[in-house]
Amino acid sequence: MDTTSVWRATAPGPGFEPLQGDVPCDVLVVGAGITGLTTALLLAEQGRKVVLLEAGEIGSGTTGHSTGNLYVTTSQGLSSIASAWGEPVALEVVRRRAAAIDFIELQCRRIPRAAFTRCGHYQSARFAQDQDRIHKEREALSRAGCAVRMEDSLPGGLPPPSGSVLVLPDQAQFQPQAYVRELAARAARAGASLHEHSRVLELDAKARRAVTGAGSVSAGEIVLATHSPKGVHGVHAEMPVHREYAVAFEAGGVDPGPGIFWWQGDESLSIRMHEHEGRRYLVVVGPQHKVGTHNAKAALMAVEAMARSYLDPGPALHHWSAQNYRSHDGLPYIGRDRSGVLVATGFGTDGLTWGTVAAQGIAALLAGQDDPFIERCSPGRFTPAKGARALLEENATTARALVQDYLTRGQQEHLSSLAPGDSAIVESEGEAFAAWRAPDGELFAVSPVCTHMGCKVHWNSVETSWDCPCHGSRFRPDGTVIEGPALAPLQRRQLTLG
Repeated sequence: MDTTSVWRATAPGPGFEPLQGDVPCDVLVVGAGITGLTTALLLAEQGRKVVLLEAGEIGSGTTGHSTGNLYVTTSQGLSSIASAWGEPVALEVVRRRAAAIDFIELQCRRIPRAAFTRCGHYQSARFAQDQDRIHKEREALSRAGCAVRMEDSLPGGLPPPSGSVLVLPDQAQFQPQAYVRELAARAARAGASLHEHSRVLELDAKARRAVTGAGSVSAGEIVLATHSPKGVHGVHAEMPVHREYAVAFEAGGVDPGPGIFWWQGDESLSIRMHEHEGRRYLVVVGPQHKVGTHNAKAALMAVEAMARSYLDPGPALHHWSAQNYRSHDGLPYIGRDRSGVLVATGFGTDGLTWGTVAAQGIAALLAGQDDPFIERCSPGRFTPAKGARALLEENATTARALVQDYLTRGQQEHLSSLAPGDSAIVESEGEAFAAWRAPDGELFAVSPVCTHMGCKVHWNSVETSWDCPCHGSRFRPDGTVIEGPALAPLQRRQLTLG
């Protein structure tokens, strides 16, 4: 299945050459999503020599597979932050996220294709038992100074809610791929050296050096803007990792116009419209699923089925998914971690706005400016009381994945019996393999052990990838790293079938 998002399909990347040779710089930024590109632009404008390395293409990670929505609250709710951290911190979250949206709007004045639009953010409950969350969020937003209101219905033919609808005005949405494409061009014009298809294979945090397949970078500072920091970092043990599945339909009977529409509860959906060259799309994103422990095809089919049941869309034109890493206590991790590098992670599904906040904070930090909010978001903070449940759940998931996969036998499949499109963990001559047969019949067999911290990988039938349930590393059928903290690929096995 083609998993190109509607954003990447309608705004291809600019194209930068891979890194060649050994390059010194002031700051190395790894990752060319909204966080890395905003950081590179701000630092280049400060006059620093910046090198940015991207493993794939500009926006090919989470940014180009996001919703394109911008809002001052968070997906987990401002009420959860107020409960854990208190109302002053919740107020500061709103202020920082509002300032980030203003920054994006300012940049978009020079990027017509980014289609930045101010709009309302609507939250409603499909079922009565979810209405209490709506009221708690209204109270938290009101106490944080937001001009929130309640209404009785949703616009544009959306199904009637169960109870009142929360409306948060003056939020925004845009075309995220078009935005980062222009940020990349502007960072390059400001003097930054950008390199696509330049995956970091080795990272020496102490020596401030990164190695790619065709070169290396030595830097005074390293910023890991890779959504989850590469290598082994303490924050990995604190972040649950999830995937969301999305479908872009041709607009049909339901067209609410500009707006961010969230259905809260177990049957959660995020809904928005997008227009490109006169064609209107209905973009629908489903609930979150723990990486490596769910049926990807069933999750995607469920999103499409819910959309067809409730929203009367036209044909499905694009299918994709995105990964998110959620902090244990509601605030992101921004700043220098114990390894000495600067990281920006733990954004949950709010990365477009948090990524901009992180870039601004890191640029200020490197300029020697004090920022109490960024200090509060330090990756080295210790707040077990604020996120005890999330920490317990994440570590329990990792433990279960290790125990179950190492104490149970592999699937009783023979490599020769795998049909085109089939995958399995198989045993051959006393050794386990993660195997997949391509539609053309070619057999791919790799080690099933994640190179990050040794968990067993699981097959994702939508993305045709091997996904690690412990910390979210993902690999192509040939073992190449796609995303996550892993640096090394799964070892390819050459097999002779008798």
